[in-house]
Amino acid sequence: MPSQSRRRVRSPMAAPQSFLWSRRIFLTLLAGFVLLPVYVMVSSSLKPLEDVSGTFQWIPSGLTVRPYFDIWETVPLADYFMNSLIVAGAATVCSVTIAVFAAYAVSRYSFRGKRVFTVTVLSTQMFPGILFLLPLFLIYVNIGNATGIALFGSRGGLILTYLTFSLPFSIWMLIGYFDSVPRDLDEAAKVDGCGPLGALFRVIVPAAIPGIVAVAVYAFMTAWGEVLFASVMTNDTTRTLAVGLQGYSTQNDVYWNQIMAASLVVSLPVVAGFLLLQRYLVTGLTAGAVK
Repeated sequence: MPSQSRRRVRSPMAAPQSFLWSRRIFLTLLAGFVLLPVYVMVSSSLKPLEDVSGTFQWIPSGLTVRPYFDIWETVPLADYFMNSLIVAGAATVCSVTIAVFAAYAVSRYSFRGKRVFTVTVLSTQMFPGILFLLPLFLIYVNIGNATGIALFGSRGGLILTYLTFSLPFSIWMLIGYFDSVPRDLDEAAKVDGCGPLGALFRVIVPAAIPGIVAVAVYAFMTAWGEVLFASVMTNDTTRTLAVGLQGYSTQNDVYWNQIMAASLVVSLPVVAGFLLLQRYLVTGLTAGAVK
């Protein structure tokens, strides 16, 4: 009996080959578009300054790790790093803590003005941040003159500033996530003798960990890379990384290799945190957006 060539039977629900190849080509181009700037940053950070200042070469003629050591001496990068870490960390903790209590109250209780509060919180995201720059500047200066509390040029003032951006979104997102947690869990906690705070911390918070992590990542990234308010609300001692990178540009020269090296070092905490918490972040954003 003559052998017959066996052809693999395609499922009627399978995508056509043209679609699969189009998707591969598109994803390859998209990956190249995203990774190309990263390659330029990495290669430029490993070149001597004279090679970076001239015509860009895709294949470096010589590599050096000296820029990664010089970035700590050209500008006080360690101080800027510590300022950013303190400001972003404090803004994240305050934003998450306040948002958890506010979202729990809105999600589980009925009170007068509840809808107005929710709409007001969400509507604050419609305005660009630059509209708040001058009012906050004047408020901080007047508070400092009247009470002696130095908000302008201090880490505390910058933390309060970042709360005005991250807190409304954090509250709105956690409201949607808390609404997705069944209320039967609250009733079961009350039967076991828990009060409102006991139900919140023993039942609601553990069930809403993905949403809380998503809020924390958003608040941290917002504070870590913000430039506009940090350039106005800080001084030489409280300057953050996003503003401190300008120190590599002087009147005589621009240390491009050090700028690229410092940018990569600055990006490492955010990238590492995103990779470690990616599963919680995707789950929290999806649940908060859909529910």
